[in-house]
Amino acid sequence: MTAPATDPQVLNRIYELAARIRLCDERVIKMLTGGEMAIIYYPVTGQEVLAAASGAVLRADDYVVTTYRGMHDQVAKGMPFGPLFAEYMGRVSGACKGKGGPMHITYPELGIMVTSGIVGGGLPIANGLGWAAQLLGQDRVTVVNFGDGAANIGAFHEALNLAALWDLPVVFLCQNNRYAEHTSYARSQRNEQVAPRAEGYGMAGVTVDGNDAAAIYSVLAEAVAKARRGEGPTLVEAMTYRFNGHYFGDPQEYMPTEEKKAAKAADPVKALRRKLIDEGHANEEDLAALEARIRAELDEAVAAAKAAPMPDLAELYTDVYAEELAS
Repeated sequence: MTAPATDPQVLNRIYELAARIRLCDERVIKMLTGGEMAIIYYPVTGQEVLAAASGAVLRADDYVVTTYRGMHDQVAKGMPFGPLFAEYMGRVSGACKGKGGPMHITYPELGIMVTSGIVGGGLPIANGLGWAAQLLGQDRVTVVNFGDGAANIGAFHEALNLAALWDLPVVFLCQNNRYAEHTSYARSQRNEQVAPRAEGYGMAGVTVDGNDAAAIYSVLAEAVAKARRGEGPTLVEAMTYRFNGHYFGDPQEYMPTEEKKAAKAADPVKALRRKLIDEGHANEEDLAALEARIRAELDEAVAAAKAAPMPDLAELYTDVYAEELAS
């Protein structure tokens, strides 16, 4: 039985996960800025709370599928910092032996099954995971994360149609951050929202404030419970905003200054922190101690990643073919 969104333990758990995501994102950006790491990175600042709510709802054996802007989804599901940073830095101790990088993080031990570098590419894969659970008689649920831009590709429509037809235990979580790369939502879709599209496939659809911890947790808890009962999929559209550009270094000229300023003033992580303190669910000392522990964990992970070796050249074809082909 999922605890109610008003439960202080739930709100504290969501904040803990959101803080892990925010501090991890800040560390990656700091390392990129300081030349400690050179990768293509898609910042998640601003979208932490909705991912944290998802992590608070899901069981350890449930599945998550995400996109290249997916660090928040991975950390929320329990992704350890050690193999995450090692993978970012191309080290053999990384989640994919240093060969996948930030766009292909996978950690099946905790249900982090796919990070797709293709827009919308995870949607049909999530159906496969849902179908497998259904065939095996398991009550595992798959949450697939994607952006508003992915709602315009064919795989979105195909995946929703099939999931509804077969009552697959999949929750389609559209993280509507208002921009598809450099294109605003208003310039790419006539519909004001994505969720109403669910009606065309005979499945449930709901739009929710993804930056409101209690609201997004309640919606996701209901959608996951519904899927776990075998009652089919739900399309959840979580309204949010990304504080940074599409990629690290993006000049963000397409994002109105006042719009960004307003979004940052309503920072969902800071708002949740204030809520916990104001309502007596936590105090400043405890939250500061939590954040210090997370920073120490990040320090340890980064140091271990820097000390780890790069993959051997012999690894080049490993995990590519089932067996090495004769030359």
